[in-house]
Amino acid sequence: MNPDLQKLQPYPFERLNALKSGVTPPAELAHIALSIGEPKHPAPEFARDTLSDNLDRLSGYPTTKGLPQLREAIAGWAERRFKLSGRLDPETQVLPCNGTREALFAITQAVIDRSADQPLVVSPNPFYQIYEGAAYLAGATPHFLNCQAENRFLPDFDAVPEQVWKNCQLLFICSPGNPTGAVIPLQQLKRLIELADEFDFVIAADECYSEIYFDEGQPPVGLLQACSELGRHDYRRCLAFHSLSKRSNLPGLRSGFVAGDANILKQFLLYRTYHGCAMPIYSQLASIAAWNDEAHVLANRDQYRAKFDAVLSRLDGILNVQRPDAGFYLWAETPVDDETFARELFAQQHITVLAGSYLSRSIDGSNPGANRVRMALVAELDECIEAAERICRFVGNL
Repeated sequence: MNPDLQKLQPYPFERLNALKSGVTPPAELAHIALSIGEPKHPAPEFARDTLSDNLDRLSGYPTTKGLPQLREAIAGWAERRFKLSGRLDPETQVLPCNGTREALFAITQAVIDRSADQPLVVSPNPFYQIYEGAAYLAGATPHFLNCQAENRFLPDFDAVPEQVWKNCQLLFICSPGNPTGAVIPLQQLKRLIELADEFDFVIAADECYSEIYFDEGQPPVGLLQACSELGRHDYRRCLAFHSLSKRSNLPGLRSGFVAGDANILKQFLLYRTYHGCAMPIYSQLASIAAWNDEAHVLANRDQYRAKFDAVLSRLDGILNVQRPDAGFYLWAETPVDDETFARELFAQQHITVLAGSYLSRSIDGSNPGANRVRMALVAELDECIEAAERICRFVGNL
């Protein structure tokens, strides 16, 4: 067996299940899950119709590169959404993928040169655990940058030692962040591009929460947008990853894309051809319809706004928690340690939240997820309100 498999840590939800093991919650209270970032809003009807209308396409093999029409739809969406001043070439700068999760893992395997001395994959902390596992299995070492409240839950890139940048081969950024919801400002993205040029590393921008935000006049900026403003239309060393899971409530479709540096994507296509990562044709056709429609995305954001307004108004003065820049998570500070909070909230109120320390690693004795929990406001409005009221009762009894 690959010895690097032994470096993988239990997934956060495995640890959560172990934490809840043996606990019997009140049977009279319906379970409310705020732990998993799985959208619960209905999938767009037009996407379902497109899928069912094209089931005859099951008889044909899909190509790894995807339909030209899909890549064109993706390129058009990205150009509109991020105000790109140059054309994003659908032939060379766009590649469909089966959701961002598999693509983020796979790009690490394709990019890392394991023969180099001490290759590093740099990522935020807390983080999406795929970043860490992908690094280990690519023969690299993860290097974590703590995201603390005093820095608006963003990594302090200016404090990174030069030697770390020298050894860095891949930088993961997540904006809006999971679990914090923090958005990296445009000027900071431009600075990271300068660092990538100086130290010759690739930036992988996980932007799968970019379409869930609160101010229609200020959508989160993206890595491609920063490149465009720099006149960098080859997007050299830069890759942006997007998905329909959160944007369009289509997590089961497993549809997303990676866009950016054509030279990297040419090699990544070769990797994916051997890996066997082709999206079914009927899924591609449904994806085309989704990327070309914004009305359902606007309605989706309206639902999240209503939930954040209702939940935060109830938790005000009860928990130290603020509205994030974007995304659908609350990153709440807990009055007791996060594991105790999560376990006892389940035991007393039948609500599941994720202990923040499960999403982070301790660096120099400090775990930035300690004494915090992640709450995903993915359930319907009434259920989120009920959860907030139960949490208020729970905290009041601590």
